[in-house]
Amino acid sequence: MQDLQYQLTPKLIDSLYTEAMVLADEARSYFDSDRTRQISSAEVAVAFSCESLKVTTRLMHVIAWLLNQKAIRAGEIHPSDSLRELDELGYAPATDDWMVGRMPDEAQSLITASEDLYYRVQRVSSNVYGSNEEVPAPHRMIEKLRQAF
Repeated sequence: MQDLQYQLTPKLIDSLYTEAMVLADEARSYFDSDRTRQISSAEVAVAFSCESLKVTTRLMHVIAWLLNQKAIRAGEIHPSDSLRELDELGYAPATDDWMVGRMPDEAQSLITASEDLYYRVQRVSSNVYGSNEEVPAPHRMIEKLRQAF
């Protein structure tokens, strides 16, 4: 835990938090609109709804993790009192890239941005709290692929 002070600066936390909140607002605005009516295929419309939930899940996990880090920094939670579940970034299901490719460009952009933010925060979390052995296997594989390219 003592590395937390060194690796996780208030500026980084605030920057990631602001990015997450802006992206959450953009996603809410986009997915709450009547965009599904523009999608002709029922299969893509269902996938669109599922992906909107995945985006929301990713962003809420990121926001919750960052708020926990802010509370630790503010002294509201002592690092040794923090529950292990709060230290970890919550699991978010992977995106079906093939199906996302069939969605409108703006949806694709939001999905990609939410994944990018989630994986960046996941790397920060892994660096702060140790290895990513507890990260679900699909996320470890995706992360290895992202690092390879």
